[in-house]
Amino acid sequence: MIAQYLDFQSTVGITKHMGGLGATKELLALCHVEEAREVLEVGCGIGVGPANLARAHRCHVVGIDRSEQMVQWARRRAREHGVEDRVELLVADVTDLPFEDDRFDVAYAESVLGFVGDRSKALAEMVRVVRPGGYVGLNESIWTRELTPELAALARDMAVEVQSVATWRSLCEEAGLRDLVVKLRRIDPAAEVRNRLRWVGLPWAVRAWGRTIRLYATDPGARAAIKTFYGPGMSVFDCLGYGLFVGRR
Repeated sequence: MIAQYLDFQSTVGITKHMGGLGATKELLALCHVEEAREVLEVGCGIGVGPANLARAHRCHVVGIDRSEQMVQWARRRAREHGVEDRVELLVADVTDLPFEDDRFDVAYAESVLGFVGDRSKALAEMVRVVRPGGYVGLNESIWTRELTPELAALARDMAVEVQSVATWRSLCEEAGLRDLVVKLRRIDPAAEVRNRLRWVGLPWAVRAWGRTIRLYATDPGARAAIKTFYGPGMSVFDCLGYGLFVGRR
């Protein structure tokens, strides 16, 4: 199911992470991005992060995603925002990053490593490409309360890979990150919708919803997946929050 979800997002041109624009700003502040010359975003999706970061801080931003279609969306967004000269976008796998050691001042990922099978290797690669003293930051989903048996079964069906706070902390420590900062946040569903709209931008959101409606009307397989994602699947989010995990190499 999770592969269907990611394919759906890349088809309609939408991505998300918990907390929206506010979470991204908080994460990057913890990473001291204002001091960075070059930043890596892992799992850049449709390119919201690289475009916003390049505009706000005028640093050079590299964004990677494992989906060619997502990278094409991200390049379109960089063009629309006039930051093509400061944003580099390419298809790559976080478990085998195509960069030399010690290159970036900051590497970060939001709602990405939860979808990666070998999270330890992915985080080790992010640490490897950051210079000594640089920062690695994660925004990842966490459970905020115990699931009912029904919600637990639904989460398994949707292949939702949510780790505990202790697991994320342990992964960061095992990767060699020091001075670890952990911030935990709960989700207000109504605020989450507003945050995501602010993060993506209303014009992009409207176009994505238009594509979703067309996909729903024309593709029976996609229709079944969309019904799950935006029907019973939404109830899982009542038990979700997110954690910001930032450490220095």
